[in-house]
Parts: sequence; C-alpha cells; structure tokens
Amino acid sequence: MATPSARDRILDTAARLFYQEGYRATGIDRIIAESGVAKMSLYRHFASKNALIAAFLARRHDEWMAWFRQDVEARLAARPRLDVIADTLADWFGSDFRGCAFINVVAEAGDAQAQQQAAAHKAELEAFIAELAARLDLPAPQAVAAEAMLCIEGMIVRYQMRPDSGVIEAGRRFLGRLQDD
Repeated sequence: MATPSARDRILDTAARLFYQEGYRATGIDRIIAESGVAKMSLYRHFASKNALIAAFLARRHDEWMAWFRQDVEARLAARPRLDVIADTLADWFGSDFRGCAFINVVAEAGDAQAQQQAAAHKAELEAFIAELAARLDLPAPQAVAAEAMLCIEGMIVRYQMRPDSGVIEAGRRFLGRLQDD
C-alpha cells in the first residue's frame, strides 16, 4: 500500500484534530508535528490555517454527504418514511460524534469562507431532503425540507450537548409527523 502524500497526512491530521479538539484550539505546529511534515511542506500545500480548514470542510462535505445519502437511501428502500433520517443520525451519533463540523466551524472560526462552506453544505443537505420529500409524494417538498432541517439541526446540537436516545426518539416523531400531516 502506498504511503499517503504529505498533503494527505496534513489533511488527515488536521481533520482529526479539528473535529476532536476544535479549530482554534488546534495549532499549525501541532498539525505539523503529528503529521510528520516540515512547516514549509504544510505551507506549500495550504497557504494558511484558513486554507487548511477550507480543505478539511470540502473533504468532510463530500465524505459525509456520500455516507448520509447512501445510508438514508438504504433505509428508505426498506421503509419509505422520512423518519428514517433519525435512524441515520442515530448511527452517526453512536460513532465518534463531536457535533457537526459545519455548525462547529460557524460557532468557532468565524471565517467568511468557512461560513460560506457551511451554508453550502446545509443547502445541499436541505436539497437532498426536499428531493426525498418529493419522491415520497409529500406536499410542498421545499417546506417539508425546511422543517426537517430544523429538526435535524436541533437533533445534532442537542445530542452534542446531551447524548440521550430521547433526542433520537423526539426527532423520529417530528420527522414522522411531517410525513403524516
């Protein structure tokens, strides 16, 4: 198996540290030390910490959305209900969960580019939910998606603050009501 490139090692290390410890708390020197690259190598690939955060968010978006879509689609095949989203989120919450990287970056980093990336991520997620609502023949799929996003975001933040299965159950009930109304 090929050794990961310096860029990949930097990005892998930054992704782990940003997600586990936060954007501000993670210094460039620590990323350099843990990734085993020279400072010059880091700056050759990423002009600034903000550029590294942007690369992390781009990769996180692609990976998370691919996983989310695949998991929801598999559940929908077995049970065509909007509330399967709560089950997908429950799986995520049961993993190495430390909140949503995009919510966290908006709360912590304050960088305009990161905020734009977070908004674009949430817009794509909402568009996917609207697509699901349309496929399920729900009236006003855009409105359903907007309400579902409030539920999803609330579940994410609430579970991050207080990991409790009640969050998942409440989300499942809310999402189910969107389909039953």
